[in-house]
Amino acid sequence: AAFSRSSVVLEASRNKNKIASRSKWAAARGYGAADADASDVAAGLMTNDDGLEYVRLANAKGDTSDVYLLGGVVTSYITEGQNYIAVRPDAKMDGSKPISGGLSHCWPQFGPGEIQQHGFARNVNWTVKSMTDTTVELEMAPSDYTKEIWDKEFLCTFSVALEDDKLSTKMFVENKGEESFDFQSALHSYFTVSAMENLSIAGSFAGKEFLNKMVGDEGEMQTEDREEITISEEYDRVYTGVNDPVLKDTGTGKSLTVANTAGYEDTVLWNPYGDEGMGYNNFVCVESVKFNPVTVEGGASWTGDMSLSAGDL
Repeated sequence: AAFSRSSVVLEASRNKNKIASRSKWAAARGYGAADADASDVAAGLMTNDDGLEYVRLANAKGDTSDVYLLGGVVTSYITEGQNYIAVRPDAKMDGSKPISGGLSHCWPQFGPGEIQQHGFARNVNWTVKSMTDTTVELEMAPSDYTKEIWDKEFLCTFSVALEDDKLSTKMFVENKGEESFDFQSALHSYFTVSAMENLSIAGSFAGKEFLNKMVGDEGEMQTEDREEITISEEYDRVYTGVNDPVLKDTGTGKSLTVANTAGYEDTVLWNPYGDEGMGYNNFVCVESVKFNPVTVEGGASWTGDMSLSAGDL
C-alpha cells in the first residue's frame, strides 16, 4: 500500500532546516548548542537498516518513541533511559510480516473470526498525516487490499504524543459511509520485563470473571481471586471490565501505568511462557481491548484513548 512520501519528506526536510537554524542561533549566542542538538536532531522520519520507515519522537528531556508506518505500531518508549515497550527477538523488521511487538493494532477484529486473525491494520502502511518533534498523526484509509477483506467506508487516525510525563495514544475510527458497521479494537501491547519472576500486574482484577483461553478448545470462564497477577505458565486470558492495569517490575524498580481513558474496556494478558524463541522471559502483553464489538452508525465515530506513565516502585 502506497503512502504519500512527498509530504512526509517535505515535512522532514523543513524540520531539519528548522533544527539547523535553531542550532546556529544557539551557537552564535553561546548557548549549549550541543545539548539542543542531542534532543532535537533525534526527531523526524527515519529508515531502519531493513528499509522500513518510522517516525522518531523526541522531547526536550531526551525521551524518545519510535512509531513505524508499517502497521502504525509504536515500537519503543524510552523515558529516563528505560524502555517500556518490547519488540520480540523473533520479530521481522523488514516488512515481510507484521511487526511482532510494540503497541500493535488489532483492527477491525481481535483474535480469530470472520476475517484474518487480528484484522488487517497491522499489515498495511499507514500514512503520515502530520508530525512535530513530539507528535505524529497516522492515517489508514480503505485500499484495494482492505476492501477485499472488509469492504466498509472507514477512516482510522492513530495519534501518538510524547509528553513530559507520559506517552499518549488515540485511535479514532470514523464511519465515512451511510451504513453502520461493527468492529473490535485493541492495542496488542508488548511491555518490557526484566524477568517474569520479577513481574506483577495490579488492577481491579480480584473478583472479576475472565476467559481462560488455555483451557479446552473454546476456553473456560473462571473467576480471579488475586489482587495482583503473577505469571508462571502460558497465559491467554481476557478480563472483561478491567482496564486499569499497572505493571510492577522489582528487577528495574519501576512501574508502568496503562491508563485506558476512553473506548478500551477490557484487558487481555498474554505470555508464551517457556518459549525461548519468542523471548517470553522479557516481555508481557497487557492489551487494551474493546472485546465486545462496537457498532458505529454512518457519520459517527469511536475513540480509544490509552496512555503510559512510568514511575518508581
